Amino acid sequence: MPTDLHDFFIDEKKLSKINNVERKKFLQKLKIIKHLFLNGETSNAEVCQRFNVSLPTSMALLNQLIEEGIVIKKGRGKSEGGRKPDLYGLIENSFFVVSIHIERFRIKLAIIDNNHTILHEKSWPSEISSDSNIVDLLFEWTQELLKEAKVKLDQVMGVGISMPGLVSAEAGKNFTYYLSEQEPESLKLKFEKKFKKPVAILNDAKSACLAEFRFGTAKNKNNVLVISMDWGIGLGIIMGGRMHSGESGFAGEFGHIPMTEDGLLCHCGKRGCLETEASGLALVRKTKEGLKAGQTSVLNNLKKEELEKLEPETIIDAANRGDQFAINVLSEIGIKLGKGIAILIQIFNPELVILEGKIAEAKQFMTTPIQQSMNTYCMMQLKERTQIELSTLGANSSLYGGTIAVMDDIFKDQVSLVKSHIS
Repeated sequence: MPTDLHDFFIDEKKLSKINNVERKKFLQKLKIIKHLFLNGETSNAEVCQRFNVSLPTSMALLNQLIEEGIVIKKGRGKSEGGRKPDLYGLIENSFFVVSIHIERFRIKLAIIDNNHTILHEKSWPSEISSDSNIVDLLFEWTQELLKEAKVKLDQVMGVGISMPGLVSAEAGKNFTYYLSEQEPESLKLKFEKKFKKPVAILNDAKSACLAEFRFGTAKNKNNVLVISMDWGIGLGIIMGGRMHSGESGFAGEFGHIPMTEDGLLCHCGKRGCLETEASGLALVRKTKEGLKAGQTSVLNNLKKEELEKLEPETIIDAANRGDQFAINVLSEIGIKLGKGIAILIQIFNPELVILEGKIAEAKQFMTTPIQQSMNTYCMMQLKERTQIELSTLGANSSLYGGTIAVMDDIFKDQVSLVKSHIS
């Protein structure tokens, strides 16, 4: 009897030993497991409706999954006039995923279980560099994290990695960073050879968008933009109820739209990108420039080494303590970012714009100037039909997105394998 998803999954050899009816039944159970992973606790009636099967059939499938040690009853749901329905969910620790979020100056790793609980997480300071051996480094840190969490690598289904840059999830390559690590094979393939697990790599903004789409404020919505505001600026696009990545997987490079004539040189090689004026990098640069010019602020009390390593969180904390200089710098960032968002609204006409990331933690110090800028630059008919909201997922949205990405791939491969054997 299976005790985790590894044991439940099927291969060519097992498929050849079961008949067509059993293959179809396995496929139905596989779809139910994926549904429970993405949607959490579910009633038998909801399974029937979702997969268009009869109540007795879905009940039989759920009971089999209970016997196989994958599903468990999780209490009762809300009554709709009759008896409260039983709720079913994945049993604790059916499987684990290693999720890795690479930032420009820090890397965060987490062990996440099948019910989206972060069991253990840890961050390491690490600046993106062409010299770093990122594959070996992440494998070493993952082993350390698994040991601390008392989880074996054998229990891990896969590894999801979100990172900045022009990332093609399909090609498994980052066309901006770690270029020396990707010749002659892709970054994804190098990770898979090292970890001996399925690996998904994706852009950090798209990872955050995927998490919002599955678990956050964008769930069950059709037209949403997710603006990631960290050291850089990214964009995730949901249109017609689907995430859009574009022809090459690069859609959403919002931060590299030229917004200032003859502006500062961006790390992408162009001048005047929005990212040079409205990102975490810009926030830190403008703050340092203001302090050097003699602005009055509590930030003047920082030691030299603290100022050199200044991060957006420190500036936001100063604003929350009423520091007018910090509030003004955040407002300047918000006004410029709002102008860019106004352009997006006029192109995409979304129902919702979600702000997430480090800079979104500034809350009203960011949303108020963004709204003011939208009032100036956006057509009234479009602006009035677009809600601006802060993410509810907190700082770990990209970690959740990485988990979803790799498990989506794993489920897709299993479904394709089984379908190829059904006549």
